[in-house]
Amino acid sequence: MLSAKLQIRQSQALVMTPQLMQSIRLLQLNHLELSAFVEREIERNPLLDLIEADAPQPERREADDGDTPAPTGETEATEWLDGQFETSTEAMESRLGTSLENVFEADTPPNPRESQPSTRADQPVAPSAGDPWKSTRLGSGYDGDGSELEAFTAAGLNLADHLRGQLATGFSDPRERLIADEIIGSIDEDGYLRRPTEEIAAQLGTSEEAVETVIARIQAFDPPGIAARDLAECLKLQLVERDRYDPAMQALVENLDLLAKRDFPALMRLCGVDREDLADMVGEIRQLDPRPGARFSGDPVQTVVPDVIVSPGPDGGWSVELNAETLPRVLVNRRYYAEVSKICRKDEDRAFITDCLQSANWLVKSLDQRAQTILKVATEIVKQQDMFFAFGVEHLKPLNLRTVADAISMHESTVSRVTSNKYLLTGRGLFEMKYFFTAAIASTGGEDAHSAESVRHRIRQLIDAERAENILSDDAIVDILRETGIDIARRTVAKYRESMHIPSSVQRRREKRAFPARQAS
Repeated sequence: MLSAKLQIRQSQALVMTPQLMQSIRLLQLNHLELSAFVEREIERNPLLDLIEADAPQPERREADDGDTPAPTGETEATEWLDGQFETSTEAMESRLGTSLENVFEADTPPNPRESQPSTRADQPVAPSAGDPWKSTRLGSGYDGDGSELEAFTAAGLNLADHLRGQLATGFSDPRERLIADEIIGSIDEDGYLRRPTEEIAAQLGTSEEAVETVIARIQAFDPPGIAARDLAECLKLQLVERDRYDPAMQALVENLDLLAKRDFPALMRLCGVDREDLADMVGEIRQLDPRPGARFSGDPVQTVVPDVIVSPGPDGGWSVELNAETLPRVLVNRRYYAEVSKICRKDEDRAFITDCLQSANWLVKSLDQRAQTILKVATEIVKQQDMFFAFGVEHLKPLNLRTVADAISMHESTVSRVTSNKYLLTGRGLFEMKYFFTAAIASTGGEDAHSAESVRHRIRQLIDAERAENILSDDAIVDILRETGIDIARRTVAKYRESMHIPSSVQRRREKRAFPARQAS
């Protein structure tokens, strides 16, 4: 029998407030996304200030920290503000209904004066006596004028617009220009015309011969190879434009399947050329563009900026520090809040400025926590992969998210967000943080496991050292690896080889035997 009754229950739950979701989202943003986000917040919130990296510290900051007294008139405002609105961590957590530790497990919000610029991979984090704003706190990634260069640059020209711009000189007949416009609209982003000719003719109510005539004239447009129906036709159009489409090259283009199989003896018979001539022809084919339209469809290339810099320490360890250029310096303008709050007469105005102060304080704390968390994760990665930084990829160890998360008392999801789209600059190059997390390959002698990335590197080394008379099969590579203590299956070797785009032993043997002089050089 159903009946209504009252019950009292006590439970714990994570409250996903907007501020908490913002802190979680900040963790996985790269520096470009973070800069754009902070700029939007500054435009929306009048209490946020963006500080230049080389700008002197504003006086209000010194007053807030209590190092020196504020100028006349500011002391009174600051004292009044402290009495009206508490900005401590406990007060913020009480008002917002959640805890900062919900985002950064076992990591309390640091005092800005306890932030350190760097940390040794083999030593615990210690407070620094230097300027806390130079490293893990906040840096400057802006030009300071509050504007984005991308907003003033012209939009990139897409492939369709580029081709339509050539219609005026390519076609004078309005009927042909109409057909050409339809064909251009059917060309994909790689520059190929995948749509059947009869379908275009049926839609426009014209003959297939008229469509083919227009296609042939469009194929003379820039870039060379455009509007081809397949790869062979694309390469043919580019060779014709270079005046290199002779009978031998024609035979090579018509037998691309043999070229893919590295069946060079058959190609030499079909093309009627010797090894040296075939090598030159294959070299010309490799210089052609199989995707002539791709240059118009890609986004602008952006330079990867490291988030963390790893350098040798003075005592043989590793120094790990944040790149200040990727961390925007944001401060809360408490003086302005005090001035505005005094003249607010309406409740909605007072609620707005109070909400702005809450959001500004939370953003500053979140950015500070984000910087500290990135530094903590990067330091643990360097500590775990110390042999890689000292001796190279051959000594890369197997590593997973749980190992790092347990070592720094954080959740795996936090570590995963931190390592997404974040980069480490080392003496061995620029690496994404996720590069250092690799699967384990068992050892034959019961020793420590090997990382999958180091095994891939070893396979590539073996193949690069091959000679034409001694090509290694996948089984031979397995035997060599097992002799060096790596317990690996043949199918795993094949999978790793294919992931590195290395052809099979049969294809490598054909290529090296066909061009022995080139391989030796």
